[in-house]
Amino acid sequence: MEAKAVKIRGKGDVDVLEIGTHEVREPGPGEVLVQVSTAGLNRADLLQRAGYYPAPQGTPSDIPGLEYSGHVAAIGDEVQGLAVGDPVMGIVGGGAMASHLVVHASEIVPVPPNLSIDEAGAIPEVFLTAYDALFMQAQLSLGQLVLIHAAGSGIGSAAIQLARSAGAIPVGTARSQAKLDRCKDLGLAHGLCVTDKTFAKALPALTAGRLPNVILDTVGAAYLAENIKALAPQGILVVIGLLGGASGDLPLGLLLAKRARIQGTVLRSRSLAEKATLVQAFTRDVIPLLARGQLVPVIDRVLPVEDIREAHTYLASNQSFGKVLIKF
Repeated sequence: MEAKAVKIRGKGDVDVLEIGTHEVREPGPGEVLVQVSTAGLNRADLLQRAGYYPAPQGTPSDIPGLEYSGHVAAIGDEVQGLAVGDPVMGIVGGGAMASHLVVHASEIVPVPPNLSIDEAGAIPEVFLTAYDALFMQAQLSLGQLVLIHAAGSGIGSAAIQLARSAGAIPVGTARSQAKLDRCKDLGLAHGLCVTDKTFAKALPALTAGRLPNVILDTVGAAYLAENIKALAPQGILVVIGLLGGASGDLPLGLLLAKRARIQGTVLRSRSLAEKATLVQAFTRDVIPLLARGQLVPVIDRVLPVEDIREAHTYLASNQSFGKVLIKF
């Protein structure tokens, strides 16, 4: 069948983005065809458009999109527990910015009944990423202090809520005090406005001298040394993004003295089995919290797919708070 899709024609600025069509195959064994309602826009989409983050093998190289929400349109053989019309959401390696998408059933997350299908579009990438980083990688636990960089981003807004739900204490940084103020409504305990890439010295004054047991970092190189300075002994730095560069100076002496750990993680290139394991844990631990309203998706705006260039420009401006969604 023919589906509407966002197409990347070459590499460059937003002018390489177009609305086109592509052929979508029928779902095979273990697969599901989803009619997409919304697709979340992520920094990775901007990087892919610019030619810096190519799609992994097996996913469309010219159709961006790492997450979706929608309804089951058709089911392949060997699929159980799903029916045509079911509201679903999930992450994919690419190609989510299309009106129809074939995904493996093991990667599908059910949409809680209290949420609209568009609200669900703001969940998969940010909540799965934050859940995996905080709990499956860093083993964040009750009473621990977690420092969340870019607290007003989609991942930041999810991480604040997840940390609070586990009885941890979320502290955040942002380049805007206005964003930090809004994060307080999500459960942020303390906020630090960072404009000069330094925060380690100022942090203890906010936290009564406590240092973070876990740091969730989307910045990368620009914050690397400061992160190690700020980290508590035996703490863990989880790097999930490289917006501030991919290579930086690492104070190894301090790393050894603190017996600290650095963990890098990414969802996009994981195997089907790894993603299925994450989805199962997420469905068990996080979906009930969303269903009870203890966690809420944070949406900045929903734009029609025809405004995809405007959406890219807006996300790149760093003005958004929460998710920017593309509507099909």
